[in-house]
Amino acid sequence: MNAPTPFTLPSPLAALTGRLPAYPGSVVLVTALNLGVARQLPRDVGDMLLHKRLRIHVRDARVTFDFTWTGGAFAPRARHADIDLCISASAHDFLLLAQRQQDPDTLFFNRRLVMEGDTELGLVVKNTLDALELPVLDLQQWTPRQVLSRLAALRPGMGAAPGARP
Repeated sequence: MNAPTPFTLPSPLAALTGRLPAYPGSVVLVTALNLGVARQLPRDVGDMLLHKRLRIHVRDARVTFDFTWTGGAFAPRARHADIDLCISASAHDFLLLAQRQQDPDTLFFNRRLVMEGDTELGLVVKNTLDALELPVLDLQQWTPRQVLSRLAALRPGMGAAPGARP
């Protein structure tokens, strides 16, 4: 597979995203994890993750998302200096991982994906994500029209999304 050219967020955009509060982003991240990962998480992995302080760091965007596994779901955490595992990469590399266009081992060995903290925990997380049946992130499903249509379908009686076709 041809390696896509890495993309880095421009500095002015990174300066803006770096000023955003981290907690709302952590809520969005754990919502996605709960929808895609939580139900499939093997019990032994869940036991190992229980109450661990986890962080995703998007280097070029200068944002971090802190969260934990509570035993039944992922939950956002306030940013804290002490963490058990931090996984960091660029926004582009995280997107490639989510789209299954790049594997974590290649990014790791090219030093584009970094795990800091509990190495054993990091390997368990990586191997678990590799083994799970996760949906591939398709950006076409996240256009404003697609999102509004799905939201309208979740709320019966609210009518169609503005501009949606019957």
